[in-house]
Amino acid sequence: MATRSLWRTRGKLAVAATALLTGGAAATVATSEDPATALKLCTAVPVRLYRDTVTAASIAFDYEYSLWGLMEGSVERAKVKHEVHLRSARKLQELCFKNGGIYIKLGQHLGQLEYLVPEEYVQTMRESMLNKCPVSSYDQVCEVFKKELGETPDKIFEEFDPVPIASASLAQVHVARTHDGQKVAVKVQHTHMTDTATADRATVEVIVNTLHSVFPSFDYRWLIDEIRESLPKELDFLVEAKNSEKCLENFRKLSPHIAGYVYAPKVHWNLSTSKLLTMEFMDGAHVNDVKTIQKLGIQPNEVATLVSQAFAEMMFRHGFVHCDPHAANLIVRPLPSGKRTILGKRKPQLVLLDHGLYKELDFTTRFNYAALWKALIFSDANGIKENSVRLGAGEDLYALFAAILTMKPWNRIIDPSVDHLVIKGDDMERSERQMYASQFFPQISELLRRLPRVILLMLKTNDCLRSVNSCLLQGSSLETFFIIGKVSSEAVIEAKKLQRKSFLSRLDVLLEEILLEVRLLGMQIALWLLHLRRALTG
Repeated sequence: MATRSLWRTRGKLAVAATALLTGGAAATVATSEDPATALKLCTAVPVRLYRDTVTAASIAFDYEYSLWGLMEGSVERAKVKHEVHLRSARKLQELCFKNGGIYIKLGQHLGQLEYLVPEEYVQTMRESMLNKCPVSSYDQVCEVFKKELGETPDKIFEEFDPVPIASASLAQVHVARTHDGQKVAVKVQHTHMTDTATADRATVEVIVNTLHSVFPSFDYRWLIDEIRESLPKELDFLVEAKNSEKCLENFRKLSPHIAGYVYAPKVHWNLSTSKLLTMEFMDGAHVNDVKTIQKLGIQPNEVATLVSQAFAEMMFRHGFVHCDPHAANLIVRPLPSGKRTILGKRKPQLVLLDHGLYKELDFTTRFNYAALWKALIFSDANGIKENSVRLGAGEDLYALFAAILTMKPWNRIIDPSVDHLVIKGDDMERSERQMYASQFFPQISELLRRLPRVILLMLKTNDCLRSVNSCLLQGSSLETFFIIGKVSSEAVIEAKKLQRKSFLSRLDVLLEEILLEVRLLGMQIALWLLHLRRALTG
């Protein structure tokens, strides 16, 4: 029975693959203005789709064959399932590395979905996808330079290191020095992204749709729409450069109290194109490198506080959000002014890298999202439900939406204790999350289908930030939620002030503002007591 089922699955995948191979290749040749590119596509795409098909069929067979006949809930089944998860995650990892580009971005995304995929996938993708991406050869780099700037790197720069210091899914970064002596980082798009991005989107679409038809509970079709919209923007480095400048401008105008603590590298516009980006070189420690951060004289908890505040300001005040804040894109360095904490430690500055993926939240969405987080922080069950429904979760899945945002079960979410959302980061909590994800997988898939894509990107951002906090604090902290509660609540108050015209309605907002200050004071006192206890216990 299991074998027959597998062959039916493989058959469906093969049919889909064949259709795309013939149709896609014909379309490419027919529409291409560049015969060389058309030839690349016609040879590369079939190979990539073949890999997709074989990997998907192999994973499906492994699950169905290995778990066949094992009793649900038994110790033996749990052990075998763990082994299958590991094998399958490694197969998927290998596929992502071989195909590169979009596939690596998908692998990075899987590495953030603690609430949806088994922990074996999360850990495998996190360990490999952020800093071990495939590297383009120097000849390929020169090819991009010639097309974009008309010369090879050695002619354009005084110095250019042919060995990249980092490689990501869409590009890699080289260190160079301009003719006037400035040290710069040069981001060079992988050549295969230019050649196969459109075709890769099509192959991913076929695989996702086919997997959904074979396994109805696997519904990632929303991801196709997101890739279709966001990828062209991420592949245009001039868009990224403009995003970085707009981000800093928002901090200067809307959040001047922390503008000096957030930075983005300056862009050298004369040496930048849609496929090349030349920026100021930044020294510092990656945000998950706790030992180096401490060697710089910076406290990790200060970094966690700054990261939380910066992204809270973006989400709830600016409505223009960096949606890829994984550890490789966040650098920490001492504040250039030399300012120190009361304990003599150096103050951190957060440097934001890779500004390719931003999302804008319209006024209504930003207001509802801020109001939802305010309700979560203050254990307001009615507010959680009301704002979750407004954001698209529905009357039946609002509690699940809250659980995904906080990684806490409903009874903890509405617990009135001040630290009810703090994540300990221990094995028991991780096990509980995985059990929750497994138990409610169909409902989670349905929720992801319902939510607007911009909220799905906020979920991804939230997951990245939680991972960063976990590295810095081994979980999360009361300070983190105090900041989120403060910024989200202030954003809600500001929005209501703009909307209320009459004297009575303004009076209501004033009373709400006073109540908020009392609540925040209560949290602040709890924080002071926590710091005092830490100081007394050493």
